Amino acid sequence: MRLEINRITVPPGQRVLFQEVSWQEFEAILEDLGEHRGARIAYDNGTLEIRKSLPEQEIGKVLISNFIEILLEELDLEFCPLGSTTFKNQVMAQGIEPDNCFYIQNEAAVRGKDRLDLTVDPPPDLALEIDVTSRTHAKIYQGLGVPELWQFEKGNLKISRLQEDGTYQEGDRSQIFPNFPLTEVIPQYLEQAKTEGRNKTMKAFRAWVQEVLATF
Repeated sequence: MRLEINRITVPPGQRVLFQEVSWQEFEAILEDLGEHRGARIAYDNGTLEIRKSLPEQEIGKVLISNFIEILLEELDLEFCPLGSTTFKNQVMAQGIEPDNCFYIQNEAAVRGKDRLDLTVDPPPDLALEIDVTSRTHAKIYQGLGVPELWQFEKGNLKISRLQEDGTYQEGDRSQIFPNFPLTEVIPQYLEQAKTEGRNKTMKAFRAWVQEVLATF
């Protein structure tokens, strides 16, 4: 298994699936792949997925992350972005690498830590996935207990919030940013960035956030 993984090249925008991968093999594969790689992984009860993003997906990830950071800054909420950190829980037999993730309410609990263990540490408060075709990813985040999952696909932003029964429910508002119609507005600003550029768009988005905050 380790030799096969080392020889595989995943084209951008594609994914490769492996079945019947044990947890020990999954851990060994992560070690072989290393931390600095272009591919993302997802593991769910023996099924391993390796995928690689397209350049436009990377752009979307960065811009939406910037929007989230602006919201957190304007709300004066301390946060810790951890990028595509590998989150895993052996008890749940699940692991995943989001396109980006944020510790917000639980930021203080992980501040200064170099390694996270979800059997001890809390999961990130918000995870971001861009143009993911696999429908198992939400199940993994749900199993790991991530309170909020943002999925951006084909120009649409979907926000799912973890319910008391442990399942996700999609809605048009974020629990972290309840006063902002983000599923409607963020796609609009992403389109604006294509014509007006990143900096001008970020300034406009920040001004919009401040305008909304001024009404409360």
